This record gives sequence, C-alpha cells and structure tokens, in this order.
Amino acid sequence: MKIGLTAHPRKPAAVELARRAVRLIGDRAEVVMSDESAAVAPELPHRALEDLDPDVLIAIGGDGTFLYALRRSDVPLLPINAGTVGVLAEVEANRPNEFEGAIERLLKGFYFLEERMKLAALVDAKPVPDATNDFVLHSAQVGKMGLFEIAFDGHVAGQIRADGLIVATPTGSTAYSLSSLGPIVDPGLDAIVLTSIAPFRVEARALVVEPLRTIRLRPIEAGRGALVIGDGQDEYALPSDAPLTVYRSPRRATLVRFGSRFYQRLRGKRILPWSEDGPEGGAPNADLPPRS
Repeated sequence: MKIGLTAHPRKPAAVELARRAVRLIGDRAEVVMSDESAAVAPELPHRALEDLDPDVLIAIGGDGTFLYALRRSDVPLLPINAGTVGVLAEVEANRPNEFEGAIERLLKGFYFLEERMKLAALVDAKPVPDATNDFVLHSAQVGKMGLFEIAFDGHVAGQIRADGLIVATPTGSTAYSLSSLGPIVDPGLDAIVLTSIAPFRVEARALVVEPLRTIRLRPIEAGRGALVIGDGQDEYALPSDAPLTVYRSPRRATLVRFGSRFYQRLRGKRILPWSEDGPEGGAPNADLPPRS
C-alpha cells in the first residue's frame, strides 16, 4: 500500500500529527510526502501533490488543507482535523485514540469511500481546477456592488445587484454559502446552490438547481470587472462582460470514511439550525416514550 501524506506546514499541531502518523505507519506501507510537508520527514521521498499518485492521501489540517489537496489530487482523501471547524474531517486530532485507530483501520483496509460532487468552471472560456466547495464571483472593487447577469443553460434569467454570487456544491452549502443565508444541502445529493452575497434587494433568495444545469454569470457594468475565487484559495480576474461558466464536474471528490455520518460530523460546530442540547448529547426529550 502506498500512502501519501500532506499537512498544513504552518500549523505546529498538524506537523506533529504528521510525524506521529509516519511513526505509526512505520514499514507497514510505503509513505511519500507532499512537497509542502517535506520537512515532516526529510528521509522520505516527496513530490508535488499532483504527482504523488498514492492509494490513499492523508491530509492533516483544517478544511482549507483538505480543499487544497482535493483541488490537486483525485485519489481518496483521509481528512484529519488539526484546525478549527473541520466540517470535512473524518478524524479529530484532539482525540488521540481516534487518530491511532484511524491509521490502523486505514492500514488494514477497514474503511469505505464516500463520493462528493465537484464543480467545474470556465473563467472567460479558460478551464480552471475543479472546486469541492464553491466558485465565488465577487465585485473587483471592495465595498462596491456589482451588476451580474445570470443565465441557465444559455438562457438569461435576469440580473442582480450584489457584492457577488456563490455557486456551491452540497458540500460547500455549509461554507461561504451558509454565511450568506444559503440552505444546508445534504452532501449525498447532487445539486447546485446559487447564493447572492449582500444583495441590494433584501428579499433575494438562494436557489437550489438540479445538477445538469449550466450556470453562466457575467459582470455587466462597463469598467467594473470581477474576481473568481475557487474554494476560497485561487483567484482569477474576470473582465467586464466576460462569463464565468459553472457546471457539475465529471470528476468526484472521494473521502475515506470509517462510519461517521454528515450530521454527526456537524454536531458541536454551531452549523445545524436546531438546538443540540439533550441528555448525553442526544436529542432533547430523549427520555420520553415513543408516540403510539
């Protein structure tokens, strides 16, 4: 078995966990490091993330680390949270037994793979790397709204004046889209979420559209271009009147899972729209008898 390993190089906790993972794996599998994490174990081979080609890639950090890896690699990813929120994480670094158990299960093959939808995009007809969370189209001028045209499958649906627009996957529905009052969408679905950022019309609502739609967004005010941001990381300038075209990618994000479920992973992260209080972390009124 060949295991790739990458960790956030500026998070001491992530670097230390990566070293611990190398020790736990030992000689039971071949380990290759990403270039960003070469200092974790200088004696091991290292390559660019795009060139690792492992059976499984372990990423240690926060959601940004996981998204960075998913933009550069299509291999199954085991996300280990050494950050803050870690919505995508399968393992929490602050639980040592869980961390050690995860490495052991990985080595023994006791895991399953969960696939998530990705988005592909053309920025002014130029393809850019896929996004697991979202593509954001934002006014290029800080503090100023832009005017954006929205089209579905080549047909113009209307215009909106706002700071920008978010095109998100179900995975990304709990990220920037959620902070802009977009809906939470179960990541087991394939769908595209279109959410406006600080729209001029307060009644503007997010849309959830079926995944075969192609969405074209265009800044249409003369002299006011826009920025496209993929997964909160890579920025691309978009001239005025040039389109951002977003559609479901033929590629998928593949995550290593040991049995936890989406709503379990969200518990305690202040994302779910209901109280999580209850006996032993369970549902409120869990001691009540079932209804007849």
